[in-house]
Amino acid sequence: MGQLASSLGSSMTYFALTLWMWQQTQSATAIALILFFYQLPQLVLSLFSGMLIDRLPRKRLLWLSDAGAACCTMAVGILAGLQILHIWHIYLIAAIIGSFGNLQMLTYSTLVPLIVPPQHHTRASSMGAVVGYGAAILSPALAGVLYPLVGLLGITAIDMTTFLVAMLTLALVKIPVTTPKPVKSPPPPSKSTFWHQIGDEITVGFRYIATRPNLLAMVVALSTFTLLRQIGEALYQPMILARTGGDTQTLGLVVAVSGLGGVVGAIAFSLWGGFQQRLMGLLVGFIGTGFSTLLLGLGPLPVLWATARFGSSFHNPLIMSSYMAVWYAEVSPELQGRVFSADHLVGTLVILSANLVAGPLADRVFEPWMQNHLTVLTPLFGSSPGSGIALMQTLLAIGILTLGGVGLIGYLHQRSSRVEP
Repeated sequence: MGQLASSLGSSMTYFALTLWMWQQTQSATAIALILFFYQLPQLVLSLFSGMLIDRLPRKRLLWLSDAGAACCTMAVGILAGLQILHIWHIYLIAAIIGSFGNLQMLTYSTLVPLIVPPQHHTRASSMGAVVGYGAAILSPALAGVLYPLVGLLGITAIDMTTFLVAMLTLALVKIPVTTPKPVKSPPPPSKSTFWHQIGDEITVGFRYIATRPNLLAMVVALSTFTLLRQIGEALYQPMILARTGGDTQTLGLVVAVSGLGGVVGAIAFSLWGGFQQRLMGLLVGFIGTGFSTLLLGLGPLPVLWATARFGSSFHNPLIMSSYMAVWYAEVSPELQGRVFSADHLVGTLVILSANLVAGPLADRVFEPWMQNHLTVLTPLFGSSPGSGIALMQTLLAIGILTLGGVGLIGYLHQRSSRVEP
């Protein structure tokens, strides 16, 4: 509940920044770069976050990350209040918040096996999705109403209050303390030095994954899916703004319905517990997301966009809870900080690449091509602003469906080859 309150405030701030950025630039690239700079520092920090998580009290790390993010939010509010906020400020602050967010997210991901019995790991992971998606239901409506009245300064003030709620509830939760566990590995070829030891610690997670083919295969599958899905995630809000002439109310409604889909999916899968075979849950989630993304690209009306976003968000808890249940079962709590950091670093590289290419592909390739050339695709997507992004969403959907379909066929054909014990 504490993190839900904090996520609500943070989502309001992000939604308000998206509106502010669109008003300033009218550019999909500019909006996508917020996510890019948010992810950029995590490439380095993920190497060290795992060591901190496995060695320091996790509650202390959560307090530190919450406090750091709160200071960044305060900086946005002050700059906006003084009317000196610039685009580069947003990118810089996004990078700093991303640094604290990296530590917070990884630390939280290691808490489930510490405070939840193994048989409920999937349910707990699904329930955790309520935090982000629950905030997505309310934050667009609240931010859309309050932004014209109180501006970024007022929105960030609300966000600061929610940070205090999160830190208070965190103080009430007892979190067990773990001790680091070494991983057996070949000794260094030369005399051990401080830097050799640091390098050995940094690579622990990667070596652990590399020696377990099942985990490695899951990393490859989810990374491919994430690349395709994240390009669409970075562009769906600019697509809606472009196709509606900047209608923030329509965008807010679609984002809210998207959040509702996530909450419904999280509650449904936490009650059900998901597929007994976790790989099946992962692949079914891929296919469901692919069909939803296809509807988003082909749908010309807000009701279809909302339906598509509901479906996409609905399947995400199934995907992530199935994925994480395998990792909780295969990695002991003493190693999870370092192993999860390695997995997260791979995911960060994928998301960073997706956010980096999404905007330029839309602004420089697909949008100009659809608006300046009459083709057989014009009756499907039109030639108005946003039509190029709609085409991109459709192509991404085909890729996701192919990934899920091929994986499912292979899984059903070789039932004896299981990803988990």
